[in-house]
Amino acid sequence: MSATSLNSDRLWAYLQLMRPANIVTAWADILAGFAISGFVAIQAGTLELEALGWLLLATTGLYGGGVVFNDVFDAELDAKERPERPIPSGRASRQNAATLASVLLLIGIVAAAQVSFLSAILAICIAVGAVVYDSLGKHQPLVGALNMGLCRGGNLLLGMSTVPAIVGEYWFLALIPIFYIAAITSLSQGEVHGAKGNTPAIALLLIVTVITALFGLELLPNYHILQALPAIALFTGYLLPPVIQAVRQPTPEQIRNAVRSGILSLVILDATIATGFASLPYGLFVLCLLPISIALAQIFAVT
Repeated sequence: MSATSLNSDRLWAYLQLMRPANIVTAWADILAGFAISGFVAIQAGTLELEALGWLLLATTGLYGGGVVFNDVFDAELDAKERPERPIPSGRASRQNAATLASVLLLIGIVAAAQVSFLSAILAICIAVGAVVYDSLGKHQPLVGALNMGLCRGGNLLLGMSTVPAIVGEYWFLALIPIFYIAAITSLSQGEVHGAKGNTPAIALLLIVTVITALFGLELLPNYHILQALPAIALFTGYLLPPVIQAVRQPTPEQIRNAVRSGILSLVILDATIATGFASLPYGLFVLCLLPISIALAQIFAVT
């Protein structure tokens, strides 16, 4: 193998560690948060667009760093259960992966700091939460699921932080991704050996709660449920079948299918929120991230 080919293979391995398909779903969080912050009512200008750009870069670093650290901490376990992963296969070194993860998290925090002090604080909380989950939280089923949910809820708040006052007013909307990600994370714990006990049923219950909450957003004065209905229907139709199948047959394969659908459905969830708070065209713009994420998921692992 030539030196050029070897270097390309190594670069590809580190890109695999970052899970690009998942990062695209994190962009959707930011765009949904930006919609909640009332971008339609804000006079469109360079400042707002610039802030959105910084936050998209921030979430790229935060999510990328978090998932790379996941493989760093799981290197020994992956050597037994997933030897094809970049670190156990030898295509990426654990030390270099840890350095990459640290740099990505730092980029995320610095980028967020360009928007506001609150954005920087949220980014720091997300970074700390990701490392805690990777190192400790994932080994505690309930705590780990909540831990990951808080990271994702924080990401939605990060998108809202373009208008800091909105975070204080609508912070409770972060409960939607918190419950949703808690459900998907709890399901993911059965990817290797299958689900145990009532975990799939509990995950399904949490997802139904999230769907109900989407309808409940109609109670907010600036949320338009009618224009969000198609997105809610798409979210429900795309996600529920594989999750229900995992409840009926909690094998590793069915669990992985449900988790994969759950991760990709984050884009639809965010598009639903964005459509209701902003407009149908904006929601469709967010939804355009879904085929991009699906295409990347054919190349890069999402779990």
